[in-house]
This record gives sequence, C-alpha cells and structure tokens, in this order.
Amino acid sequence: MLVNPGDELQEKCAVFGAFGSSNEAARLTYYGLWALQHRGQESSGIASSDGQEIYDHNDFGLVATVYHEEDIKKLKGNIAIGHNRYSTSGGRDECYNQPYIRKSRLFAFAHNGNLPSTEKLEKFLIEKNVAIEDLNDSGMMAAAISHHIKQGYTLENAIKKSYPLFEGIFSAVAMDKNKLVAFRDEFGVRPLSIAKFDKGYVVSSETCAFETIGAEFVREVNPGELVVIDKNGITSHQVVKGNQKLDIFEFVYFARPDSKIMGRSVNKVRENFGKILAMEYPVHADIVVPVPDSSVPAALGYSRQSGLPFEMALVKNRYINRTFIRPTAELRARDVALKLNPIIQALQNKRVILIDDSIVRGTTMKQVVKMLRGVGVSEVHLMISSPPVMFPDFYGINTPNQKDLIASRMSVEEIRKYLDADSLGFLSFEGMVKATGIDADNFCTSCFTGEYPAPIGKRSKTIRYINGRPSARKSSAKKLSENKVLV
Repeated sequence: MLVNPGDELQEKCAVFGAFGSSNEAARLTYYGLWALQHRGQESSGIASSDGQEIYDHNDFGLVATVYHEEDIKKLKGNIAIGHNRYSTSGGRDECYNQPYIRKSRLFAFAHNGNLPSTEKLEKFLIEKNVAIEDLNDSGMMAAAISHHIKQGYTLENAIKKSYPLFEGIFSAVAMDKNKLVAFRDEFGVRPLSIAKFDKGYVVSSETCAFETIGAEFVREVNPGELVVIDKNGITSHQVVKGNQKLDIFEFVYFARPDSKIMGRSVNKVRENFGKILAMEYPVHADIVVPVPDSSVPAALGYSRQSGLPFEMALVKNRYINRTFIRPTAELRARDVALKLNPIIQALQNKRVILIDDSIVRGTTMKQVVKMLRGVGVSEVHLMISSPPVMFPDFYGINTPNQKDLIASRMSVEEIRKYLDADSLGFLSFEGMVKATGIDADNFCTSCFTGEYPAPIGKRSKTIRYINGRPSARKSSAKKLSENKVLV
C-alpha cells in the first residue's frame, strides 16, 4: 500500500465500461472517466475492441491531459473499458497503469480495490510458471484470468475459475473482443453500477458518470455477482454468495455528492451527517464554515439544524498540486496556504464552527486552525462529520500506518489541544449510520472499528486494538432522541 505523506485520505481508483451499437465506446468511456476523475489522478487508460483487435492507450496524468482526439480515434470499436488510477499497491511505474492487457492481447482488465493478501494468488501463478516480479495485485489477477483463458475457458468462465484466488476487494471490468464483463467481490465494498445507454449498456464505479453521458441507471452489480454484456443483452451469474459490506467512507468522503449508492443520495446523507452532528454537539457560535469541497453538504446540514449562518469563508484552489506528492513537512505546510485561502472579512472576530469530513494525521487541520487564528477568528470549534479514524484501510484507500493516525494514539481532548481548537466533536458511529438510513451490518466500517470483513492476512499483525479487540461501536456524544431519526 502506498503511504500518504499528507493528511488527506486519497481516492481509490475508478472503472468504467461501455458496450453499444456504435463505434464510439472509447469516447463514451473517456467522458465517463472524466466524471470519475476524483477517484484517481495518477494515470488513466482505455482499451477498446472492434471485434477483431483490442486497442489501448494509457499515460500518467489527468484525463484531460492523457487523451487527445487522435488517441480516441485510434481506440476503435463498440466495446471499451477505462480506468483512473491512484496507486495503493505496486508503484508508479508505467507497467502498473491499467487496463491490463497481457501479451496475448486476448482480453483487457481494470480493477478498483485491493487484495490485502496475495499468497494464494502468488502460489497459483508460480506453480503455473507465470513470472510475478513486476505484478501488483491487479496484475496478478489479470495473469490468473489469462492462464484460464489459455486453457480454453471463455472470459467469464476464466474469471469465475479465478474467483477463489482473489482474497480481497474488487469492483472490476474486463472485456474481450466481443463482450464486456463487470464483477464484484462477495462483500461489495467498492461500488459498481449498470446503466442503459442508447442500444447498449455502461458500467461505472459511480452513478455520477451516468448523468454526464445521459445514461439511465438500471441497478447495482450485486456483491459476488458477475455480469456479462454482449450482443444478446445482459446475463447475470452469482459466482459467490453476497454479503453486502459497502465501505461507508464512500458516503463520508470518496463518492461525488451527485452520485447515488444503495439507493441513497450521497449529498443527502452528508447533509444528514451535519444535522446529526449539530444535535450531538450544539455550539454557541456565529457562523458555520466548511473545509471545501466534500464537507460542504455536512456544513449545510449543521447550519440548517442549528440555525447558524453558513459561510463559504475558505476558498479552495483546485489547481494546486495535491499535498500527497510533497516530500517534506515544510513544503506540505506551504501547500495548505496555497490550497485554502480565507475570506478575512467573513471570519474576522467571529466564533467559527469549522466542519470537515475526517481527520487523518492532523497535520493539515493544525495548519488550517492556525491560519484561521491568524486572520482574527476569535474561536474555532472543529466538528468532524465522521467518527475518529483509528485503523488503517487495506481495501484500496491509502491510509497511513496506524501509528500515524492521530486518533489511534490520542484522546479527543489531546487532539483538540494539538490542533489548538476551542472545542472538537466527532460524529458518533451511531449517528453516522443513522444518517444513511441503512443498517450498520451492510457496511464496512474498518477505519472506525477495526472490523475487517475480508481477510487482511499478515497485515492483521500490524493492527493494535483497544483492549485487544476491535473498538466498540460506542460514542461519548449525546444520544439522539427517537423523534430525531433522519433518512
């Protein structure tokens, strides 16, 4: 897993696929990847097929810079898959860019997620004399599928045959020269949905991409399901029994607010986070200010519930390099000043409730609080619209090692003092779940509870639990009354 030197949880990856009657599948995929840019900014790639050949193009950078018109024109055919990458395993070499296409060029494969343990997969490939030195988890998945295809299996059956080797999390798309395949692990930790477009179908990590291209949402790919899309339409195969454990961080931070997951509006859920946060932590203050952008809905919810004015008093520069590529603490501190600029007139002499979605290391937030005090804010009350992040993620988020997570080694009061905030409140676990309107058993909450639905292998030895076990789902926040349930 790539360790993030900054204080932000970085997006995982994005996958997109298109199957249709026209030969513009690659262009459609390009638009889809553009809509999914927030899930990965390191590299992007598209593979396509015209029924005769598989074509591909990938490079480092954002979607806007990776593809030019001549690139799209070379990606011929009515089938395409695409991938935006943020590396969580392997490295930043070109060989890790996706979609993966093996030398045989029989199929292409793109993966969102992470396999915490690859022992079974490695053993299989070594026994089959497949070199694994330059393969990360996604590359090994592609290699296993390739092996079965060479044994005479169809693409979908090769994937089914490989399922037992994939110990971890995957929402993936694959294609050969004639069909598109989409499949998820048994827990459905990462989202994946299907939509109707013209006379064909598209699949996407998030539904926001459907709105971008004018596709009509059909349904989500179920946990443990493999879907085949070809000239005959959609065929469903339930490969393994599903046990839904969607990563609740999709609602907290990762998904675009205009997406829907499990039938819920991400924007509405985040607004509910803020409303419940205001119930749990009422504060005497003058204004409510979000740390843009993902915290805006929660801040609006807090404002509406509390009756306090909402102010966009921090302006985000979306074009500054992301803090995670900066190598030193000094440069990261400068990045904070470049990324966020205060509107002094709105903040001066005000008691501010500052809303953010999470605290990871605490280094960035410490700089933000310092900046606010520097422009004359009289009080800073920091409210976080999720519980404390106490455990690392092994399913595709690049959280730091546990020892670097501030909430794993400090109490709330110690964090408050470190950040120099006048008060600090975290949304309770119960409040977070209540805001979604979905039962807690349908979520993966590993970052908050240390409960990992899929095995994490040897990495379990690196986890420190409170009292020797996963943290209890309890909160010190004031309990909500039964008449304040939000859905």
